[in-house]
Amino acid sequence: MDLMEYQAKTVFAKHGVRTTVGEVVTTPEQARAAAEKIGGTVVVKAQVKTGGRGKAGGVKLASSPDEAEQKAREILGLDIKGHVVKTLNIVPAAAIGEEYYFSFLIDRANRNYLCIASAAGGMEIEEVAHTNPDAVAKISIDPATGVDEALAREIAEQAGYPADVLDAAAVEIAKLYQVFIAEDASLVEVNPLVKLEDGNVEALDGKVTLDENADFRHPDHAEFEDSSAEDPLEAAAKAKGLNYVKLDGSVGIIGNGAGLVMSTLDVVAYAGEQFGGVKPANFLDIGGGASAEVMANGLEIIISDPQVESVFVNVFGGITACDAVANGIVQAFELLAGRGEAVNKPLVVRLDGNNAEEGRRILDEAGLAGLERVDTMDGAAKRAAELAAK
Repeated sequence: MDLMEYQAKTVFAKHGVRTTVGEVVTTPEQARAAAEKIGGTVVVKAQVKTGGRGKAGGVKLASSPDEAEQKAREILGLDIKGHVVKTLNIVPAAAIGEEYYFSFLIDRANRNYLCIASAAGGMEIEEVAHTNPDAVAKISIDPATGVDEALAREIAEQAGYPADVLDAAAVEIAKLYQVFIAEDASLVEVNPLVKLEDGNVEALDGKVTLDENADFRHPDHAEFEDSSAEDPLEAAAKAKGLNYVKLDGSVGIIGNGAGLVMSTLDVVAYAGEQFGGVKPANFLDIGGGASAEVMANGLEIIISDPQVESVFVNVFGGITACDAVANGIVQAFELLAGRGEAVNKPLVVRLDGNNAEEGRRILDEAGLAGLERVDTMDGAAKRAAELAAK
């Protein structure tokens, strides 16, 4: 789960990182009130889960409450890389001396943690790494030993931070590592980490990604969920316990096992090239159990997507045999009909593996409206793409 800036800074403050959370508002009038409360020049900052806010006009200075209200009107509703601004963070303008970049993240390739830091902050670190790779330090972190202030100071030195901020930066870096570990984050990023004119070092911005697999340890993380920014189909699937991701195509996909579903997406995309570029509409993994309820919930989510023109159910029977899957599909049709959600899109089913012949017989005898059974994965993908194109 990605956090908005004000949420990230709230987490920073919880662990003692020097930062300014400011005021969170959703209307121009609230922005005016926040500016009056803060006093002086403020920064009106769009809160969206993407970068490039400044370039898109989502960050503006305001020298008075009237100006803060006006800037808020300009930013609210702004589309930044597909994210519509609905929330603003009003913070006091900082007296910035220098800007640096800093982050902790998981290095999955090396099964380790990684720190990336640079004295060139305030801009896209990818651009810095491309144009001046020597300006970006990458330090491997052993999870068994972690980061104390001594190692944090070494990191700051390797990043090229000026000598007069090494001690202050080390304190904040050690605290940021505590954020990374204590909150089960997969990313903690500060850009910029700034040296203020008074010599202090502060996290002026923040980006945090929390590992949702650790939610059971963090019930307080539920407050960070932004249902308004979540795709409604993904939200509905999550409420039903389904592993679903919305995509942009027109062939709904249901499979058992993440690997099989990923392969199905590729096969459908390849087959769809013959029919004008038909693509998969979603990722939906029903896992090892294809009960009638699970299948019905999956079908309900997919057929409620107005972009879906056909559905491809691709199942390889293992522990859950194909006859159980077939019975699940038959019962799912009945359950959906009972809910007033009859399957009104053509459905292509491919069953293989354990008890495949029995599963195919069950589907053939059921005579479900709109259901076609194809024995091969390639053939089923092609048929689903063809039906979607029609």
